[in-house]
Amino acid sequence: MANDTQTEPAAPGSARDRLLEAAEALIYAGGIHATGVDAIVKQSGTARKSFYTHFESKDALVAAALERRDERWMNWFIAGTQQRGKTARKRLLGMFDVLREWFESADFHGCAFLNAAGEIASADDPIRIVARKHKERLLDFVRTQCDEFAAESGMEERRAARLSRQWLVLLDGAIAVALVSGESNAALDAQTVARTVLEAESASEADASTGCATSESSSKNKASKPSKRPPSRRTAT
Repeated sequence: MANDTQTEPAAPGSARDRLLEAAEALIYAGGIHATGVDAIVKQSGTARKSFYTHFESKDALVAAALERRDERWMNWFIAGTQQRGKTARKRLLGMFDVLREWFESADFHGCAFLNAAGEIASADDPIRIVARKHKERLLDFVRTQCDEFAAESGMEERRAARLSRQWLVLLDGAIAVALVSGESNAALDAQTVARTVLEAESASEADASTGCATSESSSKNKASKPSKRPPSRRTAT
């Protein structure tokens, strides 16, 4: 990953921070390719020399700005989710209420990381790497909630892993639909699907448990049931 030049972390309000803030805002609103260094420098209120002092390239600045956004967005999303309930089920479904609040904000322009990945062709590009790591962090958090849901419901661990991947698709799907349609209710539509998925998982788990109990009971009955085979008609010769 491309990094900014070897300088000490800047103090709040420094030129570096202002460059990062300006880059994040402009790129999120207008895209990477449509945003030039001059526009970032101008909005940050710094000198162009400051840009080259702290970053080796525009890509390095964009990657650093996305890393900064990743940390802030994840902290916001995790905190919002944790406030939605004391059970994993409530927190999982509550994720979509958190998203809906975001969708209704005036500065919502979709997922910054999906947007960035869509502009960068190479999977090895530093910007794509940051985007991928963000989704990995989000999946990890979702997985912790799915693991807790599994513990609450008795669901198998391997099914919790599958559920977490499905959940990420629902979250990103809601974000994409909200961006294109402008409808914040995309979050509620995704939540409805998510609720159905949880109910199906719970029903499947119950069926599996019932099936095992029925099979075990049937085996015991067969073992204890006397044979109804007729006596042999063979006679001694």
